[in-house]
Order: sequence, then structure tokens, then C-alpha cells
Amino acid sequence: MKYRIFLLSLVLLLPVSCTDRQDDAGGPLKVGFVVANKQLNFSQEMSLGFIAGVDAVDGVAAQVDGPNIVDGPRQLALFEEMVKIAGDGVSVFTLSPDLFTGPVAAAVGAGVPIIAVDSPLLPSAGVGLFIGNDNYELGRMLARKIIEKLPPKATGKIVLGTSAPGVPVMDQRVRGIRDEIRERLPDVTVFGPFDTKPEVEANLDAWGTLVKANSSALAFIGTGDADGWNLARIRRERAGQWLAGAFDIDEKSLAAVRAGDLVLVSPESYLKGAVAGRLQAEHARSGKVLPQGWLYVPGLAVDAGNVDEVVARQATVATRAAAFAGVVDRILADPAHLRPLADVR
Repeated sequence: MKYRIFLLSLVLLLPVSCTDRQDDAGGPLKVGFVVANKQLNFSQEMSLGFIAGVDAVDGVAAQVDGPNIVDGPRQLALFEEMVKIAGDGVSVFTLSPDLFTGPVAAAVGAGVPIIAVDSPLLPSAGVGLFIGNDNYELGRMLARKIIEKLPPKATGKIVLGTSAPGVPVMDQRVRGIRDEIRERLPDVTVFGPFDTKPEVEANLDAWGTLVKANSSALAFIGTGDADGWNLARIRRERAGQWLAGAFDIDEKSLAAVRAGDLVLVSPESYLKGAVAGRLQAEHARSGKVLPQGWLYVPGLAVDAGNVDEVVARQATVATRAAAFAGVVDRILADPAHLRPLADVR
């Protein structure tokens, strides 16, 4: 899926004076983004943001690709092809970092600027810039929103599911959720995380089984986007009295928040893509030095109090651009957002 959008001019962190460049054939420079899945909301948001960031820079073209489902080997093949056709810079969001280590290290060694987005690559890949959230804090943020809706001395159980077990991003969210619940609700037992699968139908089946087996649970919480709208659907169909929480801001999930069936935390995936695209394009165009470290992007809790504002922001390409431009500026201008890679969580 290809997207073309235009954003307001953004401010780059660590500006330096450089000379504009062109590719060897005199045409536009090309940068690319390889995502883990083209169909899920978080990948689509990152893709839109990336192209917006690139389109803010004259003379640089963007290409985005990824498998239709989460498929590490297929994504790796697409990455290797992207390096050939968009060698002025490639950003990577993968849920299979172990598969990418050697090929990414080879690309870095060949002089291709690589940025890791959303999920960090392994240190041996040699990538010096990661753009992403503090996923441990995102987990705590979601747990706090759930806890606000429970009695102060609640007892019972909460069931956790994760759509990508073993992926550090998801594991950190789980750890944050568990720690927040343990500290604030010591009489509540947390079960899981159970594997809820990334594909939509498999995810629905997994949650259906978990809800049936734990009908007395206080809440069900997932780590991904399909978790959100599927939990909301099950809650609505079964007239569930339990709470549901998840991540990402798919249109169906936002509608569920409005209906009172779901609490969300947005990792602000569009914003991560926009930051990556802007940095990648500026580096390709003028040779501006890429920041080194973890460029931190904050998340956003979404509930009844702000869901209408988020829905309005997400309505069109233009409304996204208008809402996020100033945020991108602040992230790229504020040194506090640049942290050591060793601190990523």
C-alpha cells in the first residue's frame, strides 16, 4: 500500500550547514521504510507519518513496503530489496530483530543510513538511532486508566494477552501493566500474558477462549491493536461487565472508547513515522548528521475525556498533519527526547 501526503515544514534536531545532494542519476533521492505488517493500524499509521516526514523535504522520494501479515522472512526479503532501490536511507520496523541483524549490519557497513523505528534492533546490527516509545511506561499508563475504573481495594483477577510474545516492545508493556497493578491493587492477581496472536481472526478466537474461561475477571488487557477492537466486540456481544484495555487507535477501537467498551493508550505511531521520515530525508538531502541514541516519543492515553479530540485528529491526512506538526517540532528540538540506547525499554 502506498500513501502520498504533505506536511508542514518540520524542525530538525542538531541542524548543520550542508550542501543539497541528488542521486547518481540526477533524479530525486530515495529513502524507504519497511514495516512488519501493511494491514494493521500501527503499521499504517507509521507509514503515513513516514511519507509525510519525507514529503516535507524537497527532492526526496519515499517508498514504503512490508508483508501483508507478520512474516519475518518475507519482511527481510523486502528489506534487502529496499536497500537496493532506496539506498539513500532505510528505516525499519520489525518484530523479528534477530533475523535482521546480519543483513542490517551489512547495509550499515555498505554506508546505507539505517534507522530503527518502534522496535529496537539488536546492538550487533550496528544501528545508532532508534525512534520509539518507553513501552514500560505505556504499560503502566494503560494499567492506571484501568485501575481508575476499579474500586480502590478491588480483589479478583485481571487477564493479560500479548499479540507478539517475546517481542521486547510487547514484553515491556506487559511488565509495566503488571508492576502498576501489583503496586496499586495488591489483592488483584494478574494472569498471563497469554498468546493472543497478531492476525485479526486468530486474535478474536484467542480472546473469546480467554473470556469464556475467565468470565469473572475484572479486566482483560492486550498489548496490540487487534486486541482492542476484538475485546470491545466480545464485551459488547456478551454484555460483559469487565473492563477492556489495549493499545493503538484504529477507527474501530476509537468507536469502542466512545461507546464505553474500551480504554486505549496510543503509542502515537504516526508521530514515530513522521520523525523517522523527516530525519531520513534531511540526511539524504543535505547530509545532516542523524542523532545517535534513543529518540523518545511519548504516548497518549485515550478515554471518554479526549476521544472526540483524537477522532477529529485522525479524521483525514490533513488533520493529522496539522495536529502533529508542532509535536514533531518539539521532539526534534528538545534534547531531553534524545536518550542513551542502553536505556530503551
